[in-house]
Parts: sequence; C-alpha cells; structure tokens
Amino acid sequence: MSKRKSDNTRRDFIKNSALALGGFYILPRHVLGGKGFTAPSDKLQVAGIGAGGKGESDLFAFYSSGKADIAFLCDVDDRQAVKSRERYPKAKYYKDYREMLDKEHMHIDACSVSTPDHMHGVQAMAAMQLGKHVYVQKPMAHDIYEARIMTKAAHDYNVVTQMGNQGSSGDGVRMLQDWHTAGLIGDVHTIYCYTDRPVWPQGVNRPVITTPTAIPAELDFNLWLGTAPQKDYFEGLLPFNWRGWWDYGTGALGDMACHIMAPAFAVCGLGYPIAAECSVATRYTAPWQKLYAPDSGPMGSHIILTFQGQNGKPNVKLHWMDGGIQPERPAELGPNEIMGDGGNGVIFEGTKGKMMAGTYGVNPQLLPTNLTKTTSVPKTIDRVKGGEGGHYSAWVEACIAGPGSKEAKALSSHFDIAGPLTESVLMGNLAIRSYDIKNTDKKGGTSYPGRNIQLLWDGPNMKITNFDEANQYVKRTYRDGWSLGV
Repeated sequence: MSKRKSDNTRRDFIKNSALALGGFYILPRHVLGGKGFTAPSDKLQVAGIGAGGKGESDLFAFYSSGKADIAFLCDVDDRQAVKSRERYPKAKYYKDYREMLDKEHMHIDACSVSTPDHMHGVQAMAAMQLGKHVYVQKPMAHDIYEARIMTKAAHDYNVVTQMGNQGSSGDGVRMLQDWHTAGLIGDVHTIYCYTDRPVWPQGVNRPVITTPTAIPAELDFNLWLGTAPQKDYFEGLLPFNWRGWWDYGTGALGDMACHIMAPAFAVCGLGYPIAAECSVATRYTAPWQKLYAPDSGPMGSHIILTFQGQNGKPNVKLHWMDGGIQPERPAELGPNEIMGDGGNGVIFEGTKGKMMAGTYGVNPQLLPTNLTKTTSVPKTIDRVKGGEGGHYSAWVEACIAGPGSKEAKALSSHFDIAGPLTESVLMGNLAIRSYDIKNTDKKGGTSYPGRNIQLLWDGPNMKITNFDEANQYVKRTYRDGWSLGV
C-alpha cells in the first residue's frame, strides 16, 4: 500500500496502539483471526473511477481477491453506478474524480480507471501524482503522447501499474512464448492480428445522427466530456457507442488490439514500430447520402506495422485487420478447423513454422494442430496464479508488496509493457486518421496526401518524419481546464 507522508499507515497504527482497558489488551483482529485472515486495515483501499460496465466487473475482481476494499466510487452517470453502489454500500460516492482525490487521497491506496478512452490519461496521471497505484482499462491512453507520459510517470511517482488486458496474464500467452523460446517456429517475420469488431455504429453502417437531445438527469455530461471538445449530447452516444467517435474512443484497434496484439509483444519483444501503412473500407457512397463521418472510425481497416529486427534478425511485419477482414488461412490448417477463435485471432509465421491463438491468447495451437498435443517444451515463463483471472489479484498483491517488489516486477501488463504496446496500437489509428487528411489546391482540386504512402516513425522522439501533417494525431489538444499536470 502507498505510504502516507503526514501520518502513520493504518498497519503501523494498529501495531503501535494496542489499548489497555481494565487490564486487558485489545489485540488486532489479524492476530485473533489466525493464518489466512486479512484484517480490514491490511487491505488495499481502492477507489473506482468509473463504477459501471467494465469498471464494475474490475472492482468486483479486486474485491474478490480478499485483499482489497472498495472504499470509494466515482462515476459521472448515476445510472451506471447503481450495481456497484449496492454491492459496496459503505463506499463513499462522488461524480467528479478530482473532488474525490482532493478530499479522500489520504484514505486511498490505489485507483481503478475504467472510463471512456479520452479520460484515461488525465485520471491515471492525477492518481499517480498523488502516489496512488493505478489499474487502467485498455487502451491505457487515447493518444501516443499520453501513453509515453504515463509510462514515465509510473517511475517518477514510484507506483504499481497494470493495464486491463487481462489475457496477458493467461497461460496461453506463456505457452506461445515457451514454443518460440524453444525455437519451434524459428524467427518470427510476420504476424497477423484480426478481429470482427467494430460492433458499434460507425462509418457508413449508419447515417450520422448527432441531433442534440436532452441530457439525462443522472448524467453530468460536462464531466463526461472532460478533455474532449465541447459538443452537444445526443441519444445513443452512451453507454457504449462513444467508441466509434475519435473525440472519445479509439475504434476497433483501441477496443481489441491490446488483447490480440499482446501475445505478439510478449513473444517477439516488440518495441516501437518504425513504419506504418494502412488501407480502410470506403465510408461513403455518394455525397447526397451524407453517410461520411470523418470524426468516426471506418467499418474496416488493414494496418501494417513494421518493427525493427533485433540482433540481426529480420524485421517483423505485424498486420492488423478489423471489420471482419481476415488473413489467408495457413496452408497447415485443415479446411474445417477454426482459425483463431473464429472472429478474432493471432497467427505467427516464422522461418521454421507457424502457431496461432484466439482472443487473449487463448487456445494456443502449433500448426499443423496435431503438433500441439505431441510437442513438449520446458516452461520458461512463470504462470500467473489464476491465469487470466489472476490479472486482477496479481495487481492487488503487487500494490500491497510495493513498487520494486518481485510481485510488481512480475505483472503481465505494467506500464513498461503496456506503454509500448498501447503506442503501437495508437500508431494504427494515427495511420487511419492520416488517410483522411484532405488538401485543397487553389483551383479547388482535392488530394489525400496521407494515402498510399508508408509513414516513417521516429519512436524515441514520437514523430512521423516524412509526412508532418500526421503528427497532429500524436498529441491531442485538451479542452480548456484539463491537463496531464506535466
């Protein structure tokens, strides 16, 4: 748990303040409780920023570890917070996370951030700057700059971090790593990651309906907008369809790539890409139909990220496909065998062989699949207790053990891992958005200079070097009054 600067920790207080009453000492409950008993004072005190939807299930996973109390809840929409407020009746409730942190930071050890993508950065940074450990839903940031700053902040403020791509703690990812380490597929040169998302309205699969409607009484829409530009509320934006709008969400990549690309980063040790290129599904059929939505993601896209080969090994090409687009079936896969998990998956092609898995790295398979059951290799990667489900309790235990502990270093998606992964995911979105940059010449002619080119990326300096207009998507401009605090 985080250490207090102005008072003793609750644990120290209990140890040092046994009270004498009538000749008897009142002992701490953990002394009376026996082995395995965790006193309330020894539990991680968690504040939930975002108490509904995924936030609700995350909080319950922390609570179910038996080592965390949900002490505070915060949500801008009372409708979304109902279940959590009923489950944790003693948790004090706020609408503004800034007010909660200002008033309660002395009683908070860690924060869970599960809000729309555009708020992850400012909320996590506010918590870390107060020395609070953070668990942030995927993607950990809305833009590349935020991800870089958050990764650095974890070290600057000496806190324990974890991103919410729980599959990274699963046994499947570790099996893929073991196979690769054993040299079964040789040097990986090509990776295919694919998904059937988006499943929310965007692109040409719906008219652009943004007619302002009345804001629900339970929702503080100004707080919900937060860093995003000032715009009117319209029906259907909440609770989920915000993902389809660039102001708030990060599209199919932000929703699924942190899950599906995570095995690629774990297996190949990928860092920053050196180049990105893309093609996208057409998003309009005729001007008069008014279906084109430049502030919304496409129905489907194909991104190619190139990563520099390490130690003399070949460059790695990572293909991302969404909207139901899938790569060619490997020749080693039988005609009736399922590729990945059907709608989603990852395929590794190496110099000696191939392997694949489904979403979250589940059901890893060597190709041809009959090799999976007949192949045995040493376990080179420690498994997470509880696998995918242990992603949450591992973070709780790491927070209690403290920064620098073996528990903290063993986390599957602390920000040193999640940061480069998230930046690569968001590089895909930068390529997509660059595709729509339009130039108009003096004669009224139009061109799209971001199309049909390869964007060259200087990762350490966060800069596209051959098409400067694309750099506007590296870092957002926040609405007045909002800041990362750096």
